Amino acid sequence: MSTPYDVEAIRADFPILCQLVRGKRLVYLDSAGSAQKPRQVIEAVERVYETEYANVHRGLHYMSEQTSARYEEARETVRAFINAEHSHEVIFTKGTTESINLVASSYGRKMVGPGDEVLLTYAEHHSNIVPWQLLREQTGCVLKVVPVEDDGSMKLADFDGMITEKTKIVAFCHVSNVLGTVLPVKEITAIAHDRGAVVVIDGAQGVVHMPVDVQAMDVDFYVFSGHKLYGPSGIGVLYGKAALLEAMPPYQGGGGMINTVSFEETTWADLPDKFEAGTPPIAQAIGLGAAIDYLSGIGMARIAEHERDLLNYATQRLSAVEGLNFIGTAAGKASVVSFTMDCAHPHDISTIIDQNGVAVRAGHHCAQPLMDRFDLPSTARASLGLYNTHEDIDVLADSLEKVREIFR
Repeated sequence: MSTPYDVEAIRADFPILCQLVRGKRLVYLDSAGSAQKPRQVIEAVERVYETEYANVHRGLHYMSEQTSARYEEARETVRAFINAEHSHEVIFTKGTTESINLVASSYGRKMVGPGDEVLLTYAEHHSNIVPWQLLREQTGCVLKVVPVEDDGSMKLADFDGMITEKTKIVAFCHVSNVLGTVLPVKEITAIAHDRGAVVVIDGAQGVVHMPVDVQAMDVDFYVFSGHKLYGPSGIGVLYGKAALLEAMPPYQGGGGMINTVSFEETTWADLPDKFEAGTPPIAQAIGLGAAIDYLSGIGMARIAEHERDLLNYATQRLSAVEGLNFIGTAAGKASVVSFTMDCAHPHDISTIIDQNGVAVRAGHHCAQPLMDRFDLPSTARASLGLYNTHEDIDVLADSLEKVREIFR
């Protein structure tokens, strides 16, 4: 018999949730922007700097050996978490943005030429749009965009019809940061591979909400950030199939990514070092490993079940708020709730409910093409995480009623 999900015990692991904001209990509903950190992660980072810090892979002394071992243990932790086949398929970066830019710049410049196609969707974060626009300027490739339905879903038939023999890269989000829509990664990937394209998955929101198995999905590249995964900022992951990474040129040059250097010629280090030039984010990587250990201790499937319950309750509770309109209602969506109100701008909504200690995001969420698709300047967004409760949602709903009172 499994242990019940103890959300109060989990909340106790997050020191920041114990504080008051404007005299009220903090109701943090912006985990899609950046999640809070459990004490176990904070202490792991603190321990690095207090007891074992040194640069990695560069020294033969005790401190360097200790830190190098911890850094590589974190890589293995990531590998197991996403079920990559090899630890050298895990590249540490600064975050999702750098990971996508690495693929676009390295793989894209080598493999994509004039007239070749890169397929995106209207649900993409700017980080999965702009790097491909830069690639278009550099190579003369063509960008194509899969439409989004009124409920925030996307049709598999649209992918099937738009992925052609000219398509070299299909890049899309696992979960939309605005709509919460969960895309059928395995099915889209199968279509892309059948036509010779590689698949790049923005997993910044996906890896947070559900178990991820990159081998089962058969994706070529999967990227995510530590700070959304309850880990430190400044650390991200690029997973890539070894054969693809080995064929790609380096993204940056510098120390750590070389085998030999002369003024005539430089040869590259083996994976993963080839893509980790310079001093890496050492403490951040170790902190990410601690965050994954923490999540694995709870269980990603259990977290997903808790978040489904929260989403169902939030949908029911917020539906009773007069004039509130949900943006993104696709079946099976993740716990991201975007909405507007007929009486107030999202920025006003966020400012007013902040007086009750409620933190939500308001704006275009780095997804301006998606906002244009729905003819909206912005939305308010409540994103639910492993530490949120029904009480949090009740406070949000009551605060939104006060918004109506003010603007009525």
